[in-house]
Amino acid sequence: MYTPRAFAVDDLQSLDALFARDAFVTLVTSAADGAPLASQLPVLYRREADALHIEGHWARPNPQATHDGPALMIVHGPHAYVSPGWYPDKIEAARVPTWNYATAHLRGRLERFDDEAALADLVARTSDVFEARVGGDWHFEPDDDRQRRQLRGIVGFRFHVEAVEIKHKLSQNHPAANRSAVADALSAGDTNAREIAAMMRAIA
Repeated sequence: MYTPRAFAVDDLQSLDALFARDAFVTLVTSAADGAPLASQLPVLYRREADALHIEGHWARPNPQATHDGPALMIVHGPHAYVSPGWYPDKIEAARVPTWNYATAHLRGRLERFDDEAALADLVARTSDVFEARVGGDWHFEPDDDRQRRQLRGIVGFRFHVEAVEIKHKLSQNHPAANRSAVADALSAGDTNAREIAAMMRAIA
């Protein structure tokens, strides 16, 4: 990921926040012929000091579900268009449009698993996390043969993280007056824009 120094973040609490906001990631691998493969997947994330624990699963027919080895995981944060018309120095500095955003790229290795007990545990924990977020009450029932048979349709993975890049592009390369004006304009926008505005004000 192209990350100018002004936008680089090395605080893992920022990664915690990105996962807490949206744990639906993009997982990128390469096929045997070198062609890129990408999947959008929910994951479970946990951090113990500097140790990151990430788990998820694929549908078994997904070509990526046969992959062990190197992978890139993209964690998506808020993002918003920034109009050059919002900058106080828009004319003298010949400002142009841009986009502010937060994201993280994690590089590491995938370890697949498909034993029933591990898959049952993963599905139970995943459903508990995401059901709680929507106020639902569905639970995986390991004693229900119908639910247990459906485990045959998935493959689990553990993602062993080897490198973390976190990027917050929040107009840090602009004068304070520009940053303030952009944050004010974004505050009147949609949810993503308001989140970016709050992040910009937090570092002002």
